[in-house]
Amino acid sequence: MAKHAIYPGTFDPLTNGHLDLIERALGIFSRLTVAVAVNAQKTPLFSARERLQMIKEVTRGMPAVEVVSFEGLLIEYAKAHRVNAIIRGLRVVSDFEYELQIAAVNRKLSPQIETVFMVPNAKYA
Repeated sequence: MAKHAIYPGTFDPLTNGHLDLIERALGIFSRLTVAVAVNAQKTPLFSARERLQMIKEVTRGMPAVEVVSFEGLLIEYAKAHRVNAIIRGLRVVSDFEYELQIAAVNRKLSPQIETVFMVPNAKYA
């Protein structure tokens, strides 16, 4: 069965660490959606359109990658698009503490969607 993961973030800008996780997630999942979060309460360096374009450019040779933007709750987007897993990158211990809380809420809202924590290559951390 094909497994579809989503890798959400602001990606402002996309870093080598993000790209590392995208490439490694493709070794685990047959489809990966990179989802650019749009949050009106934040003032990003790049617009959502610019961030989408940057990610599409660097993932052009990766046919299993889809790049989209979304607003609202990630778990609702994931359920609507039949996602099996949410990829979350961890750089430091404080990331884990925050992400663990979010993963617990997501699990309560949609127990069939797993959260997968990944650590980028040390050279990008």
